[in-house]
Amino acid sequence: MDTDSKLNLIKQVGEEIINEEELKQLLETKENPIAYDGFEPSGRIHIAQGILRAINVNKLTKAGVKFKFWVADWFALMNNKMGGDLEKIKVTGKYFIEVWKACGMDLENVEFLWASDVMNDTDYWLKVLSIARLNTVTRITRCAQIMGRSEGESLSAAQIFYPCMQCADIFHLEADIAQLGQDQRKVNVLAREVAPKLGYKKPIVISHHMLMGLTEPPKNDLTGADAAIAKKMSKSNPDSAIFMTDAADEIKRKINKAYCPEKEIVDNPILEYCKFLVFEKFDELKIERPEKWGGNMLFKSYSELEDAFGKGDLHPADLKQAVSHYVNEMVKPVREHFENDADAKKLLEQVQSFEVTR
Repeated sequence: MDTDSKLNLIKQVGEEIINEEELKQLLETKENPIAYDGFEPSGRIHIAQGILRAINVNKLTKAGVKFKFWVADWFALMNNKMGGDLEKIKVTGKYFIEVWKACGMDLENVEFLWASDVMNDTDYWLKVLSIARLNTVTRITRCAQIMGRSEGESLSAAQIFYPCMQCADIFHLEADIAQLGQDQRKVNVLAREVAPKLGYKKPIVISHHMLMGLTEPPKNDLTGADAAIAKKMSKSNPDSAIFMTDAADEIKRKINKAYCPEKEIVDNPILEYCKFLVFEKFDELKIERPEKWGGNMLFKSYSELEDAFGKGDLHPADLKQAVSHYVNEMVKPVREHFENDADAKKLLEQVQSFEVTR
């Protein structure tokens, strides 16, 4: 694959790239660049963390990128996830990895690494302290949204370390690319700011799209990454997300209940599912409906679907019925894996019990 082809593939992932010229130069000079993403193991994994993450990773690995997943167990501990119980966090991390194994992620070019494995590494902590020394507390707290916190929210002393450690992760893993969601943009920019001061190469930032929650998006004046964060799906509201082991009838119930106003193509979560999930996994989307309502429809691209919906040629109820089917087809292999594999089933049962007790 030539450089332009690789670049075009990666641009399908990057809703924002800082910056594109640096990325092109990287692709021209390094056959297998290293990309990194970190995730806090917390609760059940939803479709954005599962299917969408696998789609994006596979595009990067197809372009020759080697991917390092940082299982951020100690970060989840600092952020008080799973009640601050590190053993529960570790079990949940293993469950996340098991989901990705079952949903089609290209694991040949993916490496899973655990944050806890470097907590005794003096070199790692020197990086953390060097970053902390270069920044004020005010500058660090501007990155609070990477923890799911607002900038004005009161942070624990442990959470102040979080952005410094996440910056250190990028350098410690020798990542060329920080490939995370828009909600992590601020800390990735921080890493670019401090990199030359510490003698490191600036990481290229490739921020992927944040899939909307299924509920009506909040009304506000936010723009860019802040707006995306406000609209993203939330585990605290189960009806806003499809989880990777949801039953078919549960998927149908959530999709039928989802926000999808007629003819509205902006901030419409059902259309988002079509654009970022359905047309990434399937060659077409078929609408089945009686002849008296116009008969069946077949869409070969998202643009065709969006055009028909915007004109009112396709009713939300008919679209939801189709999307329920396609989403279930995506989730089904994962659900069956956790039903039929004894070890995977045990992991899921443990994670579900944590959600009840925490």
